[in-house]
Amino acid sequence: MLIGAGFVVAVGFGIVAPAIPQFARSFGVGATAAAAIISAFAAFRLVFAPVGGRLSEAFGERPVYLAGLLIVALSTGAAAFAPNYWLLLVFRSLGGIGSTMFTVAAIALLVRLAPPTQRGRVSAAYGSSFLLGNVFGPVLGGLLAPLGLRAPFLIYGGSLLVAFVVVAVGIRPGAIRAPVDAPVAPRMTVREALVDPVYRACLTSGFANGWANFGVRIALVPLFVSEVLRAGPQLAGFALAAFAVGNVLVLNHAGSLSDRIGRRPLILSGLVVCGVFTAFSGFVTDIWLYLFVMAVAGVGAGMLNPAQQAAVADVVGNERTAGTVLAGFQMSQDVGAILGPVVVGMVAERFGYGAAFAMTGAVMAVAVLVWAGRRETARAVVGDSVHS
Repeated sequence: MLIGAGFVVAVGFGIVAPAIPQFARSFGVGATAAAAIISAFAAFRLVFAPVGGRLSEAFGERPVYLAGLLIVALSTGAAAFAPNYWLLLVFRSLGGIGSTMFTVAAIALLVRLAPPTQRGRVSAAYGSSFLLGNVFGPVLGGLLAPLGLRAPFLIYGGSLLVAFVVVAVGIRPGAIRAPVDAPVAPRMTVREALVDPVYRACLTSGFANGWANFGVRIALVPLFVSEVLRAGPQLAGFALAAFAVGNVLVLNHAGSLSDRIGRRPLILSGLVVCGVFTAFSGFVTDIWLYLFVMAVAGVGAGMLNPAQQAAVADVVGNERTAGTVLAGFQMSQDVGAILGPVVVGMVAERFGYGAAFAMTGAVMAVAVLVWAGRRETARAVVGDSVHS
């Protein structure tokens, strides 16, 4: 149910995302104000993440997940009728609050429900649902463009309501409630998690992943294709699609492999592959070579993501609630996604795109160094499964 709902959410977001800045500009504001609509959504996600974690611990993951979906659905639907820029900004900010609620709650549910020997595969399947949704969403958005700029907000709000019904009906409260006679494990705090070097390594790789793949890649690749490769926006879209294709080709295999051989080899390999090819991408001058480089960088990201999310789940375990711990991991990626484009954008303006993408590769190299000495969290799980 969570994987299916994730796909529906991602399709809806893919439909509305291209329309957000254009809709903001329709109120007569400049490019900076239009970009602030997107930044406000991300900023409220970041600021509200610890609160979302606390709510999951206090009221349970399922109610918080459903409440988050409902908040985003209603705020997105309201945005379609926004009469001015400022109300649009308010509605998108409220959407950021709801988004972090259902994101943290969904990860917490996956941690609780996934068997230890299948955490990598479950994380990969959940990631694939969002990735495929992000591929199909913009295509549908393009087909729906003749309906106007307000229609995508209504469609996205409707898709979230569908996801709400899917989870509300498909996941009953009794399916995730611990047995009455089961011992109650204490809540894991962020301070306790930070004592574990693996959790600190996950925060580092999460920051690097957010910096490179959620921030810099989205912000700078279209500019690089246009200004350096002298290609149009269509080829910029192909470059981002090539990254997504490389990602989806290995995501599920990487998740299964991390369950069999451990998280650490996949995390290290993913960081190295993604970091090296991202750093190299800023020096490419041929569009076809650039598409290949983007695809291989996507392969690296596909190796990294399910393994690092499974490593966080290994630290937490199935028995304990840890909403704030999981929110901390999400925040590390959000901080990277917010800081990366700003810092690297300034580097690109002063020293060029080669230096900018090389810097992004260096950020991932730091994560490699942090992970190099960490223990394997899945070793005991893998060993037990082999013996059984």
